[in-house]
Amino acid sequence: MAGNTFGQIFRITTFGESHGKAIGVIVDGCPAGLDIDETFIQKELSRRRPGQSAIVTQRKEGDKVELLSGVFEGKSTGTPIAMVIYNADARSKDYSHIAEKFRPSHADFTYWSKFGHRDYRGGGRSSARETAARVAGGAIAKLFLQSQGIHVDAYVSQVGNLVLDKPYQEIDFDLVESNPVRCPDSEMAEKMEQLIREVRKAGDTIGGVVNCIIKGCPAGLGEPVFDRLQADLAKGILSINACKGFEYGSGFKGVEMRGSDHNDLFFMEDDQVKTKTNYSGGIQGGISNGMDIYFRAAFKAVATIVPPQDSVTISGESTTVEGKGRHDPCVVPRAVPIVEAMAALVLADHFLRNRTSKK
Repeated sequence: MAGNTFGQIFRITTFGESHGKAIGVIVDGCPAGLDIDETFIQKELSRRRPGQSAIVTQRKEGDKVELLSGVFEGKSTGTPIAMVIYNADARSKDYSHIAEKFRPSHADFTYWSKFGHRDYRGGGRSSARETAARVAGGAIAKLFLQSQGIHVDAYVSQVGNLVLDKPYQEIDFDLVESNPVRCPDSEMAEKMEQLIREVRKAGDTIGGVVNCIIKGCPAGLGEPVFDRLQADLAKGILSINACKGFEYGSGFKGVEMRGSDHNDLFFMEDDQVKTKTNYSGGIQGGISNGMDIYFRAAFKAVATIVPPQDSVTISGESTTVEGKGRHDPCVVPRAVPIVEAMAALVLADHFLRNRTSKK
């Protein structure tokens, strides 16, 4: 099974299944001498873990990470950093009813079509449980970026039709973790939480949007032509379970503007080239220009719902499928640290790649 490795120089490989013994990640390419704060890694995992509030899946996983290699006396050694997270609350019996059935809008049918065999226990490798490994690897990337003055922050800006329509420059990021929705506006967060509770009570699910901002990124990161920075960011973000859309800078709204309005004019400030506006989202020609990088990621409603749905069995017979087990009514609150992790992995990789391209 290919496709389990992400990045070129700063690279991660994840392993494990939702209901297997453990999940984990190997981080390769991390420079030696980086301070590895295990408390910070654990904190990032705790932001993503299930069971953290009443509006997420109630699977009880502490997601305690164990470092196996690559760190000595609190610093990276330059060798692969291996981390493992043991599964503690897997209930495989919750999925016995779909052993021969394909759940609508899940990976059941496509995995069976590709491999001819699938782990139906929670979706196996296709489960969002795999993203815990990404967050662990992304925490290392974050530590590296922070050592270079680069910071990655995300927040929930939309749940269903409830939208926090506020420029990110006006956001107080200290408020992101102040509520279970991870929306940095208390009034809107309360409305979003209520909507999620109502949807959950009805046995249904709902989608949302996560905004991400990268500050302190220097100009020059990104590669022409196919490895443009925004292209790699899009790949990383769209690889997250349930992600259905990615836009950066002005995004789709940019089509409504004329070039005379959309162009980001240059000026000098403190001996640095800057732009008066930032419709480019900090990236021009696929390469960072030193301004803030910002993007939005759209997540669909979770496919597992309680009401019965029409489907077919492996043998092609008509059947119905009812949602059982423990699932998120809305993924975006737990998607925030995952989005940050994938963005950090892309930036760390391109930062190191940029070092090799200079004379």
